[in-house]
Amino acid sequence: MPSAPPDGEPAPDDGALPSSALSGLGDRGLSVYVHVPFCSVRCGYCDFNTYTADELGPGASRGDYAAAAVEEVRLARRVLGDALPAGDPVSTVFLGGGTPTLLSPGALASVLAAIDGELGLAPDAEVTTEANPDSVTPADLAALREAGFTRISFGMQSAVPHVLAVLDRTHDPARVPDVVVWARAAGFEHVSLDLIYGTPGESLDDWATSVDSALACGPDHVSAYSLVVEPGTALARRVRRGEVPATDDDDLADKYALADERLTAAGLGWYEVSNWALSPADRCRHNLAYWRGADWWGVGPGAHSHVGGVRWWNVKHPAAYAARLAAGRSPAQAREVLDDETRRIERVLLEVRLREGLALDVLDDAGRAAVPDVVADGLGVVEDEADGGRLVLTRRGRLLADAVVRAVLP
Repeated sequence: MPSAPPDGEPAPDDGALPSSALSGLGDRGLSVYVHVPFCSVRCGYCDFNTYTADELGPGASRGDYAAAAVEEVRLARRVLGDALPAGDPVSTVFLGGGTPTLLSPGALASVLAAIDGELGLAPDAEVTTEANPDSVTPADLAALREAGFTRISFGMQSAVPHVLAVLDRTHDPARVPDVVVWARAAGFEHVSLDLIYGTPGESLDDWATSVDSALACGPDHVSAYSLVVEPGTALARRVRRGEVPATDDDDLADKYALADERLTAAGLGWYEVSNWALSPADRCRHNLAYWRGADWWGVGPGAHSHVGGVRWWNVKHPAAYAARLAAGRSPAQAREVLDDETRRIERVLLEVRLREGLALDVLDDAGRAAVPDVVADGLGVVEDEADGGRLVLTRRGRLLADAVVRAVLP
């Protein structure tokens, strides 16, 4: 979760949403995100809303967290109420963090059971948890699969020890192939690996080693994100002191191109700028829901939600979060109601990143007039012209996606 959400407007204590937001609930798809804000150590590059045991302070604990999350799921049921469509509308669930698997499989299973019991999980629901390679055992994975989790995303980040050290990652890279094998043996239908490129001191050969090592594990999905040195992080302070070099745009571009070439050669096709999958069935449906503007309820400290053009975010500290729920109050800190133009702009920002492309009818006249220049510059192509056309980024366009957005949102 971002460290600095907008100020927004006050959110009602009961979490109630405008009737306009509830209209058509389910037609847009409904997902649930669960933020588990615990880590064993704080990685130097991370600015997510996470806490180590030493940082939690009084009033919050890992042991009590699942019960608080279940209370928010019950709140979601009360707020959405009769607007929920019949049947089992929740099509995806994603547990992120932090490190969700620092909680026991039983605790995670209790949250998933509450989502099913209160909101209803579709029979073919995609249920993902993130995990660090050193945070699970074969028994843990078997228990999670038995509880209904269908997909797991391991935070591999790199296969090179000195790169992991700069990132403050503590797992042994040799463990990654093992956890993938364990996940497959447990019956997980989908296994994803997350990578980061551009770490200070990482050579192009280092990055090639990481990509090749990930592919050797046989995942059906790979995410590869460029390192962003966020203000206020330990890594940002090291860069400012000159202890490690800043990221370099040319280096990031070379590493993205290498990843795309090798992942594509291995049969994984890009479907979002930073994500590749073996087949459409292997794509992360939960993340696609975000990128397509679906509805989702975010459970947990600092979690963001969006339903029908209303976006809200929870208080950040686990103690404040638990206290509000214990008092029968919504944990929402603030919210904003998005107008039509804001929602259109956000569609452009998100959908232009997708392999399926951005429908040209989302653009205004000035934006559509800019598309031929985008194509002439080799940044995109127009597909499906018979159906109105969609702007699809080339590889060069993916590297310069921000420039494309500026061109079509003049």
